[in-house]
Amino acid sequence: MSKSVGRTAVGIDLGTTNSCVAAWFDKHNRVEIIPNEQGNKITPSCVAWDGTNLLVGDAAINQMIRNPNNTVFDIRRLIGNNFSNERVQKDIESWPFKVIRWIGDNPMIVFEDKENIKSFTPEEISSMILKSLKKSAEAYLGRIVTDAVITVPVYFNDNQRKETMNAGKMAGFNVVRLINEPISAAIAYGLDKSAVKNRRKTKNVLIFDLGGGTFAVSLLNITNAGNITVKAVGGDDNLGGKDFDKEMVKYCVEEFKKKENKDVSENAKAMRKLNFSCEKAKKDLSSTTQTSIEVDSLYEGIDFSLKITRATFEELNRDYFKKCIEHVEKCLRDGNVQKKDVDDVVIVGGSTRIPKVQKMLMEFFDGKPLCKSINADEAVAYGAAVFASNMSGNASEKLKDLVHKLISMINCCVTFNFQNQ
Repeated sequence: MSKSVGRTAVGIDLGTTNSCVAAWFDKHNRVEIIPNEQGNKITPSCVAWDGTNLLVGDAAINQMIRNPNNTVFDIRRLIGNNFSNERVQKDIESWPFKVIRWIGDNPMIVFEDKENIKSFTPEEISSMILKSLKKSAEAYLGRIVTDAVITVPVYFNDNQRKETMNAGKMAGFNVVRLINEPISAAIAYGLDKSAVKNRRKTKNVLIFDLGGGTFAVSLLNITNAGNITVKAVGGDDNLGGKDFDKEMVKYCVEEFKKKENKDVSENAKAMRKLNFSCEKAKKDLSSTTQTSIEVDSLYEGIDFSLKITRATFEELNRDYFKKCIEHVEKCLRDGNVQKKDVDDVVIVGGSTRIPKVQKMLMEFFDGKPLCKSINADEAVAYGAAVFASNMSGNASEKLKDLVHKLISMINCCVTFNFQNQ
Protein backbone atom coordinates (compact mmCIF):
# COMPACT_ATOMS: atom_id res chain seq x y z
CA MET A 1 0.00 0.00 0.00
CA SER A 2 1.47 3.39 -0.96
CA LYS A 3 1.60 5.90 1.83
CA SER A 4 -0.18 9.21 1.26
CA VAL A 5 1.34 12.37 2.64
CA GLY A 6 -0.63 14.01 5.39
CA ARG A 7 -0.58 15.14 8.98
CA THR A 8 -1.56 12.04 10.92
CA ALA A 9 -1.25 11.90 14.70
CA VAL A 10 -1.05 8.89 16.99
CA GLY A 11 -1.08 8.32 20.73
CA ILE A 12 1.66 6.14 22.20
CA ASP A 13 1.88 4.43 25.57
CA LEU A 14 5.64 3.88 25.89
CA GLY A 15 5.57 1.40 28.74
CA THR A 16 8.23 -0.27 30.86
CA THR A 17 7.17 -3.77 29.84
CA ASN A 18 4.91 -3.25 26.83
CA SER A 19 4.06 -0.39 24.48
CA CYS A 20 0.95 0.41 22.49
CA VAL A 21 0.02 2.80 19.67
CA ALA A 22 -3.46 4.05 18.78
CA ALA A 23 -5.18 6.50 16.44
CA TRP A 24 -8.54 8.24 16.24
CA PHE A 25 -10.68 7.34 13.21
CA ASP A 26 -13.18 10.06 12.35
CA LYS A 27 -14.90 7.79 9.85
CA HIS A 28 -15.78 5.28 12.57
CA ASN A 29 -15.90 7.89 15.35
CA ARG A 30 -13.66 5.81 17.58
CA VAL A 31 -10.11 5.01 18.62
CA GLU A 32 -8.43 1.95 17.17
CA ILE A 33 -5.48 0.20 18.77
CA ILE A 34 -2.99 -0.47 15.97
CA PRO A 35 -1.57 -4.00 15.67
CA ASN A 36 2.13 -4.61 15.08
CA GLU A 37 3.63 -6.78 12.33
CA GLN A 38 2.73 -9.93 14.27
CA GLY A 39 -0.87 -8.78 14.61
CA ASN A 40 -0.54 -8.07 18.33
CA LYS A 41 -1.93 -4.87 19.82
CA ILE A 42 0.70 -4.84 22.55
CA THR A 43 4.40 -4.68 21.65
CA PRO A 44 7.08 -5.74 24.17
CA SER A 45 9.35 -2.81 25.09
CA CYS A 46 12.36 -4.93 24.28
CA VAL A 47 15.39 -4.57 21.97
CA ALA A 48 18.03 -7.20 21.17
CA TRP A 49 21.11 -7.72 19.05
CA ASP A 50 21.70 -11.18 17.60
CA GLY A 51 25.21 -10.43 16.38
CA THR A 52 23.95 -9.29 13.00
CA ASN A 53 20.65 -7.48 13.36
CA LEU A 54 18.88 -5.33 15.92
CA LEU A 55 15.53 -6.87 16.86
CA VAL A 56 12.61 -5.01 18.40
CA GLY A 57 9.42 -6.09 20.17
CA ASP A 58 8.19 -9.66 19.71
CA ALA A 59 11.26 -10.63 17.68
CA ALA A 60 13.51 -9.47 20.52
CA ILE A 61 11.64 -11.14 23.34
CA ASN A 62 11.26 -14.43 21.44
CA GLN A 63 15.05 -14.95 21.46
CA MET A 64 15.66 -13.67 24.99
CA ILE A 65 16.25 -17.04 26.63
CA ARG A 66 19.06 -18.03 24.24
CA ASN A 67 20.53 -14.52 24.09
CA PRO A 68 19.88 -12.89 27.50
CA ASN A 69 23.06 -10.79 27.66
CA ASN A 70 22.17 -8.92 24.46
CA THR A 71 18.47 -8.39 25.14
CA VAL A 72 17.43 -5.12 26.76
CA PHE A 73 14.17 -4.55 28.64
CA ASP A 74 12.89 -2.22 31.39
CA ILE A 75 14.57 0.66 29.53
CA ARG A 76 12.14 3.18 31.04
CA ARG A 77 13.84 2.57 34.38
CA LEU A 78 17.06 3.92 32.87
CA ILE A 79 16.00 6.79 30.66
CA GLY A 80 16.90 10.20 32.08
CA ASN A 81 18.50 8.68 35.20
CA ASN A 82 22.10 8.77 36.37
CA PHE A 83 24.17 5.61 36.35
CA SER A 84 24.98 6.11 40.04
CA ASN A 85 21.29 6.32 41.01
CA GLU A 86 20.72 3.82 43.83
CA ARG A 87 17.70 2.24 42.19
CA VAL A 88 19.45 2.06 38.83
CA GLN A 89 22.30 0.18 40.49
CA LYS A 90 19.85 -2.23 42.10
CA ASP A 91 18.21 -2.90 38.72
CA ILE A 92 21.56 -3.38 36.99
CA GLU A 93 22.38 -6.14 39.48
CA SER A 94 19.29 -8.08 38.36
CA TRP A 95 19.58 -7.50 34.59
CA PRO A 96 21.46 -9.95 32.33
CA PHE A 97 22.48 -7.20 29.88
CA LYS A 98 25.46 -4.91 30.45
CA VAL A 99 25.11 -1.29 31.55
CA ILE A 100 28.17 0.92 32.03
CA ARG A 101 28.85 4.45 33.22
CA TRP A 102 29.25 6.92 30.36
CA ILE A 103 30.07 10.63 30.09
CA GLY A 104 28.39 12.75 32.75
CA ASP A 105 27.32 9.73 34.84
CA ASN A 106 24.94 8.65 32.09
CA PRO A 107 24.15 4.94 31.64
CA MET A 108 25.11 3.19 28.42
CA ILE A 109 23.85 -0.23 27.27
CA VAL A 110 26.52 -2.47 25.76
CA PHE A 111 25.90 -5.39 23.39
CA GLU A 112 28.78 -7.84 22.96
CA ASP A 113 29.13 -10.71 20.49
CA LYS A 114 32.55 -12.28 20.06
CA GLU A 115 34.70 -9.33 18.96
CA ASN A 116 31.81 -7.03 18.05
CA ILE A 117 30.56 -4.40 20.46
CA LYS A 118 27.62 -2.02 20.10
CA SER A 119 26.71 0.72 22.57
CA PHE A 120 23.43 2.60 22.89
CA THR A 121 22.02 5.23 25.22
CA PRO A 122 18.65 4.54 26.88
CA GLU A 123 16.96 7.13 24.62
CA GLU A 124 18.40 5.39 21.54
CA ILE A 125 16.93 2.07 22.71
CA SER A 126 13.60 3.80 23.38
CA SER A 127 13.70 5.37 19.94
CA MET A 128 13.97 1.90 18.37
CA ILE A 129 10.78 0.86 20.13
CA LEU A 130 9.04 4.07 19.02
CA LYS A 131 10.28 3.64 15.46
CA SER A 132 8.82 0.13 15.40
CA LEU A 133 5.45 1.51 16.57
CA LYS A 134 5.65 4.24 13.92
CA LYS A 135 6.28 1.65 11.22
CA SER A 136 3.29 -0.41 12.36
CA ALA A 137 1.06 2.67 12.43
CA GLU A 138 2.08 3.73 8.92
CA ALA A 139 1.51 0.23 7.56
CA TYR A 140 -1.95 0.08 9.17
CA LEU A 141 -3.03 3.61 8.27
CA GLY A 142 -1.50 3.61 4.81
CA ARG A 143 0.01 7.05 5.26
CA ILE A 144 2.97 8.84 6.80
CA VAL A 145 2.64 9.35 10.54
CA THR A 146 4.15 12.63 11.64
CA ASP A 147 2.77 13.71 15.03
CA ALA A 148 2.66 11.78 18.28
CA VAL A 149 1.53 12.30 21.84
CA ILE A 150 3.62 10.09 24.13
CA THR A 151 2.58 9.22 27.66
CA VAL A 152 4.91 9.35 30.68
CA PRO A 153 4.52 8.53 34.38
CA VAL A 154 3.42 11.48 36.52
CA TYR A 155 6.59 11.28 38.60
CA PHE A 156 8.98 11.62 35.64
CA ASN A 157 11.33 14.51 36.33
CA ASP A 158 12.41 17.12 33.78
CA ASN A 159 15.39 15.10 32.54
CA GLN A 160 13.34 11.92 32.09
CA ARG A 161 10.78 13.90 30.09
CA LYS A 162 13.49 15.57 28.02
CA GLU A 163 15.10 12.24 27.09
CA THR A 164 11.70 10.75 26.22
CA MET A 165 11.13 13.71 23.88
CA ASN A 166 14.57 13.11 22.36
CA ALA A 167 13.74 9.43 21.83
CA GLY A 168 10.58 10.45 19.98
CA LYS A 169 12.52 12.83 17.74
CA MET A 170 15.14 10.13 17.01
CA ALA A 171 12.27 7.87 15.89
CA GLY A 172 11.12 10.50 13.39
CA PHE A 173 8.17 11.87 15.33
CA ASN A 174 7.11 15.42 15.88
CA VAL A 175 6.29 14.97 19.55
CA VAL A 176 3.28 17.26 19.96
CA ARG A 177 3.11 16.74 23.69
CA LEU A 178 4.08 14.47 26.55
CA ILE A 179 0.98 13.68 28.56
CA ASN A 180 0.84 12.17 32.03
CA GLU A 181 -0.49 8.62 32.02
CA PRO A 182 -3.36 9.13 34.51
CA ILE A 183 -4.66 12.05 32.45
CA SER A 184 -4.60 9.86 29.36
CA ALA A 185 -6.44 7.11 31.25
CA ALA A 186 -8.92 9.73 32.49
CA ILE A 187 -9.71 10.72 28.91
CA ALA A 188 -10.42 7.08 28.07
CA TYR A 189 -12.56 6.82 31.20
CA GLY A 190 -14.39 10.03 30.30
CA LEU A 191 -15.17 8.77 26.80
CA ASP A 192 -16.70 5.61 28.22
CA LYS A 193 -20.46 5.90 27.70
CA SER A 194 -21.39 4.68 31.15
CA ALA A 195 -19.09 7.21 32.79
CA VAL A 196 -20.54 10.10 30.78
CA LYS A 197 -24.13 8.97 31.25
CA ASN A 198 -23.88 8.71 35.03
CA ARG A 199 -21.77 11.79 35.64
CA ARG A 200 -22.80 13.97 38.53
CA LYS A 201 -21.94 17.65 38.87
CA THR A 202 -18.49 16.77 40.15
CA LYS A 203 -16.70 13.44 40.53
CA ASN A 204 -13.63 12.44 42.46
CA VAL A 205 -11.92 9.70 40.44
CA LEU A 206 -8.94 7.66 41.58
CA ILE A 207 -6.78 6.23 38.78
CA PHE A 208 -4.90 3.14 40.01
CA ASP A 209 -2.24 2.32 37.39
CA LEU A 210 -0.17 -0.79 38.10
CA GLY A 211 1.83 -1.91 35.09
CA GLY A 212 4.74 -4.19 34.43
CA GLY A 213 7.40 -1.92 35.82
CA THR A 214 5.82 1.12 37.41
CA PHE A 215 2.96 2.07 39.72
CA ALA A 216 1.09 5.36 39.85
CA VAL A 217 -2.01 6.50 41.68
CA SER A 218 -3.75 9.79 40.86
CA LEU A 219 -6.70 11.59 42.35
CA LEU A 220 -8.67 13.61 39.83
CA ASN A 221 -11.66 15.89 40.09
CA ILE A 222 -13.84 15.84 36.97
CA THR A 223 -16.70 18.31 36.52
CA ASN A 224 -19.76 17.72 34.39
CA ALA A 225 -18.27 20.24 31.93
CA GLY A 226 -15.32 17.90 31.51
CA ASN A 227 -12.69 19.94 33.34
CA ILE A 228 -10.09 17.70 34.96
CA THR A 229 -8.13 18.88 37.96
CA VAL A 230 -5.30 16.80 39.39
CA LYS A 231 -5.69 16.91 43.16
CA ALA A 232 -2.83 14.57 44.09
CA VAL A 233 -0.46 12.00 42.63
CA GLY A 234 1.76 9.28 44.05
CA GLY A 235 3.33 5.96 43.28
CA ASP A 236 6.62 4.17 42.80
CA ASP A 237 8.69 4.05 39.61
CA ASN A 238 10.17 0.69 40.66
CA LEU A 239 7.06 -1.29 41.53
CA GLY A 240 5.17 -3.46 39.07
CA GLY A 241 4.61 -6.89 37.59
CA LYS A 242 8.33 -7.43 36.97
CA ASP A 243 8.95 -7.11 40.70
CA PHE A 244 6.29 -9.74 41.42
CA ASP A 245 8.05 -12.02 38.93
CA LYS A 246 11.40 -11.47 40.65
CA GLU A 247 9.99 -12.62 43.99
CA MET A 248 8.74 -15.81 42.37
CA VAL A 249 12.12 -16.35 40.72
CA LYS A 250 13.92 -15.93 44.06
CA TYR A 251 11.55 -18.49 45.58
CA CYS A 252 12.26 -20.96 42.76
CA VAL A 253 16.03 -20.44 43.06
CA GLU A 254 15.84 -21.33 46.76
CA GLU A 255 13.65 -24.37 46.08
CA PHE A 256 16.06 -25.61 43.40
CA LYS A 257 18.98 -25.10 45.79
CA LYS A 258 17.18 -27.14 48.48
CA LYS A 259 16.39 -29.99 46.09
CA GLU A 260 19.58 -30.13 44.02
CA ASN A 261 22.12 -28.25 46.15
CA LYS A 262 22.96 -26.07 43.14
CA ASP A 263 22.75 -22.29 42.72
CA VAL A 264 21.36 -21.14 39.37
CA SER A 265 21.38 -17.42 40.20
CA GLU A 266 24.66 -16.75 38.37
CA ASN A 267 23.52 -18.43 35.14
CA ALA A 268 21.84 -15.83 32.89
CA LYS A 269 20.08 -18.33 30.62
CA ALA A 270 18.70 -20.33 33.53
CA MET A 271 17.43 -17.15 35.19
CA ARG A 272 15.69 -16.01 31.99
CA LYS A 273 14.03 -19.44 31.67
CA LEU A 274 12.83 -19.16 35.26
CA ASN A 275 11.62 -15.62 34.72
CA PHE A 276 9.54 -16.61 31.69
CA SER A 277 7.97 -19.53 33.54
CA CYS A 278 7.27 -17.43 36.63
CA GLU A 279 5.67 -14.67 34.57
CA LYS A 280 3.40 -17.25 32.92
CA ALA A 281 2.52 -18.75 36.32
CA LYS A 282 1.69 -15.29 37.66
CA LYS A 283 -0.76 -14.76 34.80
CA ASP A 284 -2.24 -18.23 35.28
CA LEU A 285 -2.84 -17.51 38.96
CA SER A 286 -5.16 -14.66 38.02
CA SER A 287 -7.68 -17.24 36.83
CA THR A 288 -6.80 -20.33 38.88
CA THR A 289 -5.75 -20.96 42.47
CA GLN A 290 -2.86 -23.30 41.64
CA THR A 291 -0.47 -23.81 38.75
CA SER A 292 2.93 -25.31 37.97
CA ILE A 293 6.28 -23.78 37.11
CA GLU A 294 7.97 -26.15 34.66
CA VAL A 295 11.43 -25.63 33.15
CA ASP A 296 13.14 -28.34 31.10
CA SER A 297 16.88 -28.57 31.60
CA LEU A 298 17.04 -25.54 33.85
CA TYR A 299 20.63 -26.04 34.96
CA GLU A 300 23.27 -28.68 34.14
CA GLY A 301 20.59 -30.75 32.41
CA ILE A 302 18.36 -30.87 35.50
CA ASP A 303 14.63 -30.25 35.00
CA PHE A 304 12.72 -28.07 37.43
CA SER A 305 9.08 -28.52 38.44
CA LEU A 306 7.22 -26.76 41.22
CA LYS A 307 3.56 -26.36 42.10
CA ILE A 308 2.68 -22.90 43.32
CA THR A 309 -0.58 -21.64 44.76
CA ARG A 310 -2.17 -18.23 44.54
CA ALA A 311 -1.80 -17.98 48.32
CA THR A 312 1.97 -18.54 48.06
CA PHE A 313 2.24 -15.93 45.29
CA GLU A 314 0.31 -13.45 47.42
CA GLU A 315 2.50 -14.12 50.44
CA LEU A 316 5.70 -13.67 48.42
CA ASN A 317 4.50 -10.25 47.26
CA ARG A 318 2.63 -9.21 50.38
CA ASP A 319 4.88 -6.20 51.02
CA TYR A 320 4.48 -4.93 47.45
CA PHE A 321 0.69 -5.19 47.59
CA LYS A 322 0.67 -3.46 50.97
CA LYS A 323 2.84 -0.68 49.54
CA CYS A 324 0.27 -0.10 46.76
CA ILE A 325 -2.46 0.57 49.30
CA GLU A 326 -0.16 2.80 51.33
CA HIS A 327 0.36 4.96 48.24
CA VAL A 328 -3.42 5.14 47.77
CA GLU A 329 -3.82 6.30 51.37
CA LYS A 330 -1.13 8.95 50.96
CA CYS A 331 -2.64 10.18 47.68
CA LEU A 332 -6.01 10.69 49.37
CA ARG A 333 -4.35 12.51 52.29
CA ASP A 334 -2.43 14.75 49.91
CA GLY A 335 -5.62 15.51 47.99
CA ASN A 336 -7.55 16.13 51.22
CA VAL A 337 -10.26 13.67 50.15
CA GLN A 338 -11.88 10.97 52.29
CA LYS A 339 -12.15 7.52 50.73
CA LYS A 340 -15.94 7.66 51.06
CA ASP A 341 -15.89 10.71 48.79
CA VAL A 342 -14.18 8.88 45.92
CA ASP A 343 -16.86 8.21 43.31
CA ASP A 344 -14.98 5.88 40.97
CA VAL A 345 -11.84 3.79 41.20
CA VAL A 346 -10.46 3.17 37.71
CA ILE A 347 -7.89 0.38 37.34
CA VAL A 348 -5.32 0.59 34.56
CA GLY A 349 -2.27 -1.55 33.74
CA GLY A 350 -1.91 -5.28 33.21
CA SER A 351 -0.96 -6.03 36.82
CA THR A 352 -4.37 -4.86 38.05
CA ARG A 353 -5.68 -8.23 36.83
CA ILE A 354 -4.10 -9.83 39.89
CA PRO A 355 -7.03 -10.86 42.16
CA LYS A 356 -5.25 -9.86 45.37
CA VAL A 357 -4.68 -6.33 44.08
CA GLN A 358 -8.35 -5.94 43.19
CA LYS A 359 -9.48 -7.47 46.49
CA MET A 360 -7.30 -5.18 48.61
CA LEU A 361 -8.39 -2.13 46.64
CA MET A 362 -12.09 -3.00 47.00
CA GLU A 363 -11.69 -3.71 50.71
CA PHE A 364 -9.92 -0.40 51.21
CA PHE A 365 -12.84 1.40 49.58
CA ASP A 366 -15.36 -0.56 51.67
CA GLY A 367 -16.59 -2.82 48.90
CA LYS A 368 -16.87 -0.21 46.13
CA PRO A 369 -16.87 -1.94 42.71
CA LEU A 370 -13.84 -1.13 40.57
CA CYS A 371 -14.25 0.49 37.16
CA LYS A 372 -13.10 -2.11 34.63
CA SER A 373 -14.96 -0.77 31.62
CA ILE A 374 -11.80 0.41 29.87
CA ASN A 375 -9.15 -2.05 28.67
CA ALA A 376 -6.35 -2.13 31.25
CA ASP A 377 -3.61 -2.60 28.62
CA GLU A 378 -4.96 -0.14 26.06
CA ALA A 379 -6.52 2.69 28.09
CA VAL A 380 -3.44 4.94 28.21
CA ALA A 381 -2.76 4.71 24.47
CA TYR A 382 -6.49 5.18 23.84
CA GLY A 383 -6.61 8.49 25.70
CA ALA A 384 -3.34 9.65 24.12
CA ALA A 385 -4.77 9.01 20.64
CA VAL A 386 -7.80 11.20 21.37
CA PHE A 387 -5.53 13.93 22.70
CA ALA A 388 -3.18 13.60 19.71
CA SER A 389 -5.98 13.97 17.18
CA ASN A 390 -7.31 17.02 18.96
CA MET A 391 -3.86 18.64 19.28
CA SER A 392 -2.83 18.00 15.66
CA GLY A 393 -5.90 19.70 14.23
CA ASN A 394 -7.10 16.48 12.60
CA ALA A 395 -10.08 16.11 14.90
CA SER A 396 -13.59 16.58 13.59
CA GLU A 397 -15.78 19.24 15.12
CA LYS A 398 -17.67 16.46 16.88
CA LEU A 399 -14.49 15.16 18.53
CA LYS A 400 -13.25 18.64 19.36
CA ASP A 401 -16.51 19.36 21.11
CA LEU A 402 -16.35 16.06 22.97
CA VAL A 403 -12.77 16.60 24.10
CA HIS A 404 -13.57 20.17 25.11
CA LYS A 405 -16.32 18.84 27.33
CA LEU A 406 -14.04 16.20 28.79
CA ILE A 407 -10.88 18.10 29.49
CA SER A 408 -9.47 21.48 30.36
CA MET A 409 -6.25 21.85 28.38
CA ILE A 410 -4.63 23.97 31.06
CA ASN A 411 -5.25 21.43 33.79
CA CYS A 412 -4.45 18.52 31.52
CA CYS A 413 -0.96 19.65 30.73
CA VAL A 414 0.26 20.19 34.26
CA THR A 415 3.83 18.90 34.54
CA PHE A 416 4.85 17.15 37.72
CA ASN A 417 8.54 17.49 38.62
CA PHE A 418 8.93 14.58 41.03
CA GLN A 419 12.39 13.40 41.98
CA ASN A 420 12.96 9.65 41.99
CA GLN A 421 12.87 8.31 45.51
